[in-house]
Parts: sequence; structure tokens; C-alpha cells
Amino acid sequence: MLTIPSISGLRAFEASCRYLSFNQAAEELNVTPGAVSRQIHSLEQFLGKTLFHRHHKRIELTAVGRQYLAEINLPLEKISAATNRLRSEPRRNVISICAYPTFAIRWLIPRWAALYDAFPDLDIQLTTSLNPADFDEQNFDISIDVMTMGSSRKGCQIDKLLDVETYPVCSPELAKEITSFNDLNKVTLLHESPRPTDWQRWAAAADISGLDTSRGMNFESANMALHAAIEGLGVVIGIDALVQEDIKKGRLVKLFSVTRVSHFPFQLVTQNRTAMHPKLQAVRQWLLEQAGVKN
Repeated sequence: MLTIPSISGLRAFEASCRYLSFNQAAEELNVTPGAVSRQIHSLEQFLGKTLFHRHHKRIELTAVGRQYLAEINLPLEKISAATNRLRSEPRRNVISICAYPTFAIRWLIPRWAALYDAFPDLDIQLTTSLNPADFDEQNFDISIDVMTMGSSRKGCQIDKLLDVETYPVCSPELAKEITSFNDLNKVTLLHESPRPTDWQRWAAAADISGLDTSRGMNFESANMALHAAIEGLGVVIGIDALVQEDIKKGRLVKLFSVTRVSHFPFQLVTQNRTAMHPKLQAVRQWLLEQAGVKN
């Protein structure tokens, strides 16, 4: 008889090992950090061993955890490869999209119903990941990545989807206390781990001196940092395309007129071998039109 623990527990363990973070593993698996922690705990109970040392703001593998990872990693990779091979066989009317979690939550999901209305005959699947899609290993049709202008990927077509335009945002209540750049020294600056230099780069664009851009609160994801800003905890650098809805609905306020445009826009990536498939091409064009891109 096979002795196999919960697959969800193994997925949570493998993702947590890669990031050494329950929060980032949760982002990838599209669950809460608490769910990942519970899955790891259940796996440890099943094994009767401790797999991670839990510290205040980090985790690290125990010796047993490192050994277990080494022993199960290859079998898990084989299962993943076999699954991808089966999934890559001809499928009817399936389009798979991979995107960063915050982009998916704040830009794609609000348009998901309209996307289904536009293509009722398609099964459009969404996967979120903090890493760019690996088309050689993963069976995605479209990936939305942050890449420098002029980037190229072997065997892929790349279209600019949206500029990454950044500026400070905060709750309407906190905005009443901020009338000048100097007032930023009196409030908490909010930071997101995937974009650690946003405050520094925006301050340089605004020609602000004397602002300690390293202080404040840090969050594992942009979405968490934006929610903290909405709750009035401080000021965060927002990406225009991802905060427009919150600004329109009065949950966030744009501070100042200075906007920094990054050299790393959101780019829509498709494989050359499938890019011209009629259904995929139609979805690609729809996404570009939603972003205001005119071909």
C-alpha cells in the first residue's frame, strides 16, 4: 500500500521551500498564508517530524526538511512533467493565462466576466505566479510579465500591454494630512517586497531630498500593501493601472502630480508556435484592446 500524504500539503511544502515564506507560497497557490501554515502543520503531524523552524518574520528548513525535500523533489517534478505532457495534448477551446497575483486580482479579475461574455465558447483558465511563466515547463498560452522595453524571449511574441506608472496613494482621511512633500516625513511609508525600490525611484523622479525611503512597513505583496493603504496605515507607491478603480471609488487618493514611468511595463507574452491560433489570437487582441493598445 502506498503511503502518501496530502497532495495539497506537499504542494504547500514545496512552494514554501522555494520561497522560504508561507506568505509567498500562499500567493503562488492562491490561498491564504494561514491555509499554507495549516497544510504544513498537517504534513508535519502526518510525518511525525518538524520540517521548518518558525522565526518571527522568516522560516527555515530543518535538517529533516532538507532531506525530505531532496527525496520528494524529483518525484514531484516527474509528476508535474507528466501532467504537463498530458495537458499539452490537443484540448478543445481551452486558453490558459498566467499572471502576477496582484495584477490578476486588480486588473484581470474585474474584466473576467466581460472576457467570458466575449468568448462564451472558451474555457479560459487563470493561474497566478510570482515568477514569469516558463513555457518549456508549464502549459500556458498567454503570460503577462513585467519586462524591460525591447525584451525578447526565444520563440515568443511580446506585446506591451500597460505602462507601469507609479505614484503615492493613501486613504482619503490620511490624504488630508499631506499637502507637501515634507509631510511624507510625518507618515508611515508602506513597501511591497516584489518592488522594494519603488519609493526610492519615485522620490528621485520627484527630486525629493531628505526623505528616508527605507523606513516604514513592509508587506509580502503589492495587494497587501494597497489594502494597508486603504485601511489608513500609511502611504504606498501604487501602479496606476492597478489602483484606478480604488481611486474612482474613493478608497484611495493620488498624492501629488509627479508620476514615474518605469522602463519595465506589463508585457503580454505568447509562444510563436501558437500565437496565430485564431482563438488565442482573439483573446490576445481582446486583452490588448482592454489595455487601450491599438494595433
